[in-house]
Amino acid sequence: MDVNTLRSVVTLLSFLAFGWIVWRAWRKGAQADHAAAARLPFEDAPSAPPAPTRQGAAQ
Repeated sequence: MDVNTLRSVVTLLSFLAFGWIVWRAWRKGAQADHAAAARLPFEDAPSAPPAPTRQGAAQ
């Protein structure tokens, strides 16, 4: 296999991967996911989980 053929194949695969990423980001179904991710910084932080207790320790 010629090195230029290999370069062409890698370029084609890279272009296809880029197209797939763009399609995944801009499809209609992803709009709700992006909106939910955009709201995350403004939501209240969940309360901290209770501290773990040791099993069998005297209380």
